[in-house]
Amino acid sequence: MFYQRWFKQRWILVVIGLAIADTLLSIWIGQQSYRWLPPQASAESMLVDDLFCLMTTIGSLIFFGVVGTLIYSMIFQRAPKYDTSDGPPIEGNLKLEVIWTVVPSIVIVGVAFASYQTYDGMKILGDIGPKALGMATANAAPMTTEVVKTDPIEVRARQWAWEFYYPEQAVSSTELHLPVNQRANLKLSSEDVLHGFFVPAFRIKQDIIPGREIDFEFTPIREGRYRLRDSDYSGTYFAANQSVVVVESEADYQDWLAIAAAQSPTPAQNRAYREYQRSRQNPNGGGWATVEPAAPPVVNYASSDEESYE
Repeated sequence: MFYQRWFKQRWILVVIGLAIADTLLSIWIGQQSYRWLPPQASAESMLVDDLFCLMTTIGSLIFFGVVGTLIYSMIFQRAPKYDTSDGPPIEGNLKLEVIWTVVPSIVIVGVAFASYQTYDGMKILGDIGPKALGMATANAAPMTTEVVKTDPIEVRARQWAWEFYYPEQAVSSTELHLPVNQRANLKLSSEDVLHGFFVPAFRIKQDIIPGREIDFEFTPIREGRYRLRDSDYSGTYFAANQSVVVVESEADYQDWLAIAAAQSPTPAQNRAYREYQRSRQNPNGGGWATVEPAAPPVVNYASSDEESYE
């Protein structure tokens, strides 16, 4: 009796020790997940990375727990040779059924709650009209400091070019310039098909639906040049539909606006349009039918071709 009690207590201590080791290892992996992503360049990216860290930690905890149990069973709980009998039946074990129902439910509800809290904290969408199918709509972020409300920058997507228009200065550009640590207000629209506004360093993505104007907000917090990609497949030259987002100080931002406003609008370089024209002139191009790219945007300020793609 004493031996059985000692063995049982020892077994419980071993399980607790393994659970603690699994938890510590999972927390460490979760912290490492911050290094797997691009630098955090927006306030929203910190929220998304925290959620990703939480999910990585939970996933690691489950993974190592399940794999560890399987390996232990394979090594120490193997049936003897030529033993083809069934294991002990566990059907009707109410305690076990309650555990494997309640625990996953708590995990799923917890992850869903954390995800909603993250999305609600980002507040990247403005008023998008009446609620549809009972789904709640996110509202614009409340301002914690007094900020002068400016007209939103118009983001025009088309096959296959990005154009940004600053209505207060009447400036158009193929680069999106934003002042650091200020709420960026954009109005997204598409002139043809579905496009996706996606900046990996900002951890933000928004579908741009034809025929709708979408208010979109975020806060860049790190100066630098970042890649804007079209995250939704929009046709043959979709991979060339890229641009640059420049985050800079308020002084540099105002200087850039002044420089751009002083320049006369000219057609920008556009890889999709150039490749299409080249394919039409090539007699060996195959002659496949495709959508003709829109003409290059005529803007005050344009990126060089080398800076616009990667």
